[in-house]
Amino acid sequence: MTIADHLRSGATGSRMLTSLVALLRSIGLLCRGHQAVALENLALRQQVAALTRSTKRPHLRPRDRFFWIVLTKVWREWRSALLIVQPETVVRWHRQWLRRRWTERSRHKHPGRPRTDAAIRTLVDKMVSANPLWGAPRIHGELRKPGIEVSERTVSRFVRRRQRPPSQTWRTFLTNHLSALVSMDFFTVPTLMGRVLFVLVLLAHQRRRVVHVTVTEHPTAEWTAQVR
Repeated sequence: MTIADHLRSGATGSRMLTSLVALLRSIGLLCRGHQAVALENLALRQQVAALTRSTKRPHLRPRDRFFWIVLTKVWREWRSALLIVQPETVVRWHRQWLRRRWTERSRHKHPGRPRTDAAIRTLVDKMVSANPLWGAPRIHGELRKPGIEVSERTVSRFVRRRQRPPSQTWRTFLTNHLSALVSMDFFTVPTLMGRVLFVLVLLAHQRRRVVHVTVTEHPTAEWTAQVR
């Protein structure tokens, strides 16, 4: 071992001895009832020990930061003994520590709501397929009868997710049913003699031809119903 190693080991032992003495003195002050003085003395000596470990800018280790985090909880006047950093810095350390703590706690938990059992989703799909007119409230009520616990909102979400065939457009509907579509028009025609005639016309869409025409001066429900 070289002389430099001896000096470094001696300096390290001296710092440890100084810290130990400071801690013992603080314990003695606490036992004598001087709590505020003991905490201030401990805070100042801890900062001095941190300063001696750095040649340019004080470098606070994680245990140094944790010391000040704990000190803020047990001593109201901790700001009066703070010299090497700003009080806002200590507050930021505390917030970062809390953030890391909650992140580690929630790391092993699944975020969000628990997933619904696949068997329940399958059962809802079967019920919707067998009863297409049932809505979420009816399905939810049927599920509760055998004791299946699931919210109505969850059932509604499953019902919406089902793949429904797209409804046909109006043009497609007309094309598929063109042979059976008939239009009816009811209008009036005045005559030269001042009379009014009521005309009923039926028009087939497939070939755009008139399939029925009837005229009367006194239209009634029976007269209209006989046009078939």
